[in-house]
Amino acid sequence: MTDNNVPTPTATSVVRVWDLPTRLFHWLLAAAVIAQVITGKLGGAAMTWHFRIGYAVFALLVFRLVWGLVGGHWSRFARFVYGPASVLRYLRGQAKADDHFHVGHNPLGSASVFAMLALLVVQVATGLIGDDEIANVGPLNRYVSNALGLSATAWHKGLGIGLILGLIGLHIAAIAFYTWGKGQELVRPMIGGDKTLGGAVPASADDRPTRIRALVIVLASAVLVAFVVRLGG
Repeated sequence: MTDNNVPTPTATSVVRVWDLPTRLFHWLLAAAVIAQVITGKLGGAAMTWHFRIGYAVFALLVFRLVWGLVGGHWSRFARFVYGPASVLRYLRGQAKADDHFHVGHNPLGSASVFAMLALLVVQVATGLIGDDEIANVGPLNRYVSNALGLSATAWHKGLGIGLILGLIGLHIAAIAFYTWGKGQELVRPMIGGDKTLGGAVPASADDRPTRIRALVIVLASAVLVAFVVRLGG
């Protein structure tokens, strides 16, 4: 499967950095996490939606993990997994011409992405097996011990959500810093997909076949989530 990368001219040009599936994932996940926090705090009848939205987050995460392997050029994990040498160059401001830290995720942004994905995976997992001993039991709770289910709930309602909210706060602060402190626009490219860049920078494929591939992955992710949830009976 090819990535269909198209080198851009040396002169400044508009480059498609974020493909549509990645942008939709980003904003849908952001909305879902906000909704999860609200419904979790409300409790009661809102927990029905808390579970439903949690399953949607589960499907979104499955999609992103797969899309990180076959998605657009700058959405692939291989493009923002940085070694120690790259991180040091970034921190020292000694980037090489082919580092492209300013195009997709820079080393700090990369760490934030992977941390958020990891935390959300754990949050979904603890929700699936949790038991609050009141009215809410995860669909897979029957497969774990009572002690593990209670521990999962404690994490899910306490440290887990606290870490996620803290990371969101850092993410927003970083966006503000790069936007107003360094003059690097981060929000607009995640809406429209494009950045104005200089030099030869590969563009992400964002054509009809790419989007159809993403849709197939989304549907497969939804089927997988439905299967896992139904394991609870």
